Amino acid sequence: MFTSILDLQYITTQVLALCQIPSPSGNVGQAMTYLAGELDKLGVTHAFGSKGTLLASLPGVDSSVHRTVTAHVDTLGAMVKEIKSNGRLVLTQIGGYNWQSVEGELCLVETMGGQTYTGTLLNTHASAHVFADHAQQERKAENMELRLDERAADAEAVRSLGIEVGDFVSFAAGTRLTSSGFINSRHLDDKASVAILLGVIKAIQRNELTLPYQVNFIFSNNEELGYGGNSSITPQTKEYLAVDMGAIGEGQATDEFCVSICAKDSSGPYNYELRKRLVNLAQAHGIYYRIDTYPHYGSDAGAALRAGHDIMHGLIGPGIDASHSHERTHQEALDNTARLLMYYLLAN
Repeated sequence: MFTSILDLQYITTQVLALCQIPSPSGNVGQAMTYLAGELDKLGVTHAFGSKGTLLASLPGVDSSVHRTVTAHVDTLGAMVKEIKSNGRLVLTQIGGYNWQSVEGELCLVETMGGQTYTGTLLNTHASAHVFADHAQQERKAENMELRLDERAADAEAVRSLGIEVGDFVSFAAGTRLTSSGFINSRHLDDKASVAILLGVIKAIQRNELTLPYQVNFIFSNNEELGYGGNSSITPQTKEYLAVDMGAIGEGQATDEFCVSICAKDSSGPYNYELRKRLVNLAQAHGIYYRIDTYPHYGSDAGAALRAGHDIMHGLIGPGIDASHSHERTHQEALDNTARLLMYYLLAN
């Protein structure tokens, strides 16, 4: 049913666009402005919370009961920790990742004054022709440095550019869509899911679909820090569904084509009744899915329980390979996730 009204091209376009907008946790304003503009185009009312979370709502037949769906726009990144005497920058991490996964990556430094500068993240013994231990050197914060693309060979010259400790650093996404339908990019966690929410909202709005309950869409901005947009959950919310990446790897059931339905992550089991309902909907409508557990994973739904919300919590998302590195998914995973979300929101 929903294959014909869900605009997969729109969802894909939104993934590609969102991945190009820098939004490390703590500095997501540009991405949130973009999302607010998209919601305006779709004719959906929205508002920002004090923490910067973006909340949009669609009315339902029963407004006394709410379903809340969330996806996070914030990503991994870094911040300037120190300006070295040689003009290189020492970084401190935002979010959890290995330094090896970002070594050699192009970076963007954004100053408080609004200037932006490019650079490359390298280990301090990067040259194979100079350092005998270039391959063996441990990749840790003190052995990594950002080389600016500026003529700034000392700390004073760097500061004259407006760069200072506390400036945000984002990693280039390297986004590409292949002819076979794969999407390669950093930050698919969780911008792929944000795009899916936009696609579902567009389908509901354009086709004037009737929702049984009011649906609140939370675009959260601090998920990578552990607390997301959970202060924006309404008291009427009975079910809270996080849409976030499905983790792929050895021992996992999830692949790059399915919607992954999470049974358990590092926070513990997700609500069993809600999980069964999601599985039944996928089976009834021929949606390719996999049930999985994620051993080193947390979501806004788990954080909502720790915050004390009395809700049924669930987690679904497109299967994404190589999380917190150069990630990859397929358009089929976007489609399967969007279809399951649509059936869930329209079911009593």
